[in-house]
Amino acid sequence: MKDTSAKNVHGKAGFKSAEPIVTLLVLAGLALFPTLVSSPYSLHLMILLFLSIIMGQSWNIVGGYAGQYSVGHAAYFGAGAYTTMLLMQQWKIAPWYGVWAGMAVAVVVALVVGSICFRLRGPYFVLASIAVAEILRLSTMNLKDLTNGAEGILATEIPPLTIAGKVITDFSTKVPFYYIGLGLVVLTIVVTFLVQHSKLGYYFQAIREDQDAAHSLGINLTFHKNIALIVSALLTSLAGSFYAIYIGFIDPPTVLGLDISVQIVLICIIGGIGTIYGPVVGSLVLVPLSEALRSNIIAEAIFATGAVSPTSGVGVFLKENLAHAHALIYGVLVVVVILFMPDGVLGFVRKLTTKRKGERS
Repeated sequence: MKDTSAKNVHGKAGFKSAEPIVTLLVLAGLALFPTLVSSPYSLHLMILLFLSIIMGQSWNIVGGYAGQYSVGHAAYFGAGAYTTMLLMQQWKIAPWYGVWAGMAVAVVVALVVGSICFRLRGPYFVLASIAVAEILRLSTMNLKDLTNGAEGILATEIPPLTIAGKVITDFSTKVPFYYIGLGLVVLTIVVTFLVQHSKLGYYFQAIREDQDAAHSLGINLTFHKNIALIVSALLTSLAGSFYAIYIGFIDPPTVLGLDISVQIVLICIIGGIGTIYGPVVGSLVLVPLSEALRSNIIAEAIFATGAVSPTSGVGVFLKENLAHAHALIYGVLVVVVILFMPDGVLGFVRKLTTKRKGERS
């Protein structure tokens, strides 16, 4: 019988030692990307990818590690977006200052939500989190004097970033937004890594696995759930502020809608809940799929194969409706992932890799 234990140990050690090098190479490539690719659309796609990763990593802290499946994270996303935009448009406060105010508002909302909703468990907590986000959306719709209601807020201009009287950037291109998004991605991944490998993270995971057992060991459930929610809300508000500044327009359905909360959860479910790179993988699946649907690339690909004629009844139906069928396709994708890849795409790939290594040894 072959002794494969030493091979497995060396294989894992080699993977761990190579991981930082691969990460640095990827970061270097991403840092050089705007200098190699000048297409605004390519930069736009990368910015959307960064935004998706930030949102997924943020939710992952409370949902993936603490096991509290919030479907109301649009509340914190909208808090960051609205606070930053209101301060910039009405009080002429630069967004890099408004971001901090948005984070403070998100913490207040998180404390209110946590003090009420963490008394509930399971589906009751999920429903309560949805209700809170809906209350904020409806409030924003009706507080027209403050939020401009359903008309939303349009950013007329973003003030240039200046340091010591020197203009660093005037935000006239997508490049500054690209680097801001990349920086926020690095920040959220680092925070997730620190949480996962800290005592606090072990408490979160104990709560996720068995709340009663964690409580019997002396872990304060409510306190640690609130800490997880606050950290998650802070990072989510950053994503909301970044989105508002980049897009330049927000309204209640756009930043406080239920579909935002659902999309955030889907990123982690598809990629892999409770893992550092799960939201990255989930974003790499969802963002290109979303853009392909919106641009009717999938319909054009079907027509290119000759399977369906663009002038036929089916072809006309696909052209008119496939671009708006993202919710249906997301639902099908989630069902497929839950049935065949319960640990997400990342977990599925890891299982395949482990199985192949086992067969070779």
